[in-house]
Amino acid sequence: MNISVIARYLGLVLIINALFMLISAFVSVIYDVDASFSPLILSAIITFTTGTFPLIFVKKDIKINIKEGFTIVVFSWILSCLFGMLPYILYGGEFSIFNSWFESVSGYTTTGATILKDVESLPKGLLFWRASTHWLGGMGVVLFMLLILPMVNTFRMKLSKMEISSLSQDNFKYRAYQTITIISVVYVGLTFLETTLLLIAGMPLFDAVTNSFGTVATGGFSIKNLSIMAYDSFWIELIIMVFMFISGMHFGLLFGVFTGKNYKLFKSPIIKYYIISTLLGSLFVSLNLGFSGTLESWPRAFRDGFFQVISCSTTTGFASADSSVWPSFSMLLIMFFSIQCACSGSTAGGMKVDRVWIFVKSVKSQLIKQLHPSAVMPVKIGSTTLERELVSSVNLFIALYVVILFVSSMLLTLTGMGTLEAFSGSIACMGNVGPGFGSVGSMGNYAEVPDLGKIILSLEMLLGRLEIYPLMLVLAISRWR
Repeated sequence: MNISVIARYLGLVLIINALFMLISAFVSVIYDVDASFSPLILSAIITFTTGTFPLIFVKKDIKINIKEGFTIVVFSWILSCLFGMLPYILYGGEFSIFNSWFESVSGYTTTGATILKDVESLPKGLLFWRASTHWLGGMGVVLFMLLILPMVNTFRMKLSKMEISSLSQDNFKYRAYQTITIISVVYVGLTFLETTLLLIAGMPLFDAVTNSFGTVATGGFSIKNLSIMAYDSFWIELIIMVFMFISGMHFGLLFGVFTGKNYKLFKSPIIKYYIISTLLGSLFVSLNLGFSGTLESWPRAFRDGFFQVISCSTTTGFASADSSVWPSFSMLLIMFFSIQCACSGSTAGGMKVDRVWIFVKSVKSQLIKQLHPSAVMPVKIGSTTLERELVSSVNLFIALYVVILFVSSMLLTLTGMGTLEAFSGSIACMGNVGPGFGSVGSMGNYAEVPDLGKIILSLEMLLGRLEIYPLMLVLAISRWR
């Protein structure tokens, strides 16, 4: 394995991170050079210097094999999280080493779980940095590198295929650079449009930008202690709700609709299932809240029910209410959507509705096979017949995902966490959702989780964001032949 080529491209990733640190420092200057300026500038210098060393001393080589590709992708995320800790550690306050690591991983993986008890006490520059880690992680630090830097198509193709979920690649009928450009155009376009609409709805510019970063990246870091609930505005909640929902769809299909070139979005059975299941789940939760008398009125029940289900199903994690005090039925349904989540090819994490749909279709096929043993029952998505190997890999992924959830939950209980917090927190971090229930709920935080628990949850965030296999492969790299 060529360590030099790996180091060179990891250096490029660090330089991109340093650029966003510098932008955050500039935001600090705008707000009268607040207390985050020095930590951000120093972090940018350290990160930039570290990133430039391989570029200066390592010979340029664009040829990579599959080992090097996976290593670049995985260590791009890990190093981004490590260097992303620096502004938090240098700032101090609630940010111990373990807390800084947890906050950094949560930001880059677009989980949105926080250790902060008082978010509003942070200076504007640091708040912008938190939001920036979401925006970087939502599109993917590797895809940012591939978009900005001039590289040959073979390199782009290899790394983009490793960074983009394998389930979503079939809907990108373009060459590697076109695929990356499409994702970028949709990503930036949605961010700009939401920011504009939030400004019109009365949200301040800084709030509109940072909340748009969190929404389109399906991240959920808020600059308010009460999250979106702090604004107490139906129109702001509606705008964020719509953009969370859209950001949970496949960006390639969204591009086709926005440009008028392809309306496959409305024909995809996956998209139909995503829309129908999310809306039905929102309706059931709203009805449960209304009939149980949990909320004071039916309009409020529908408003909060739809917002929370859409927020968790898209792995955004914004909150408009304290769902930890809701009835058990609503909590369990929200947990289901925190496991299923949204579509591949979006910024959402979790298991993905694509895999759930394939699993359901494969179960149906197997049931028919039991009644008619000689029948050939292929698994189809629409008119497309799926290969048996793909169906098997999807079912294996689901099984592995569930095993990791339960093992992590048990380990978390050994650290002293309660059963509800351990299980819901494990679901929320593995799915990159953010809020669980109990003390780690939508109006709570992860501050009281033991340091060992934060490490376990951070590992779950990375496993969820990288879809398990890449991280496991790199951890077992010594066994590769």
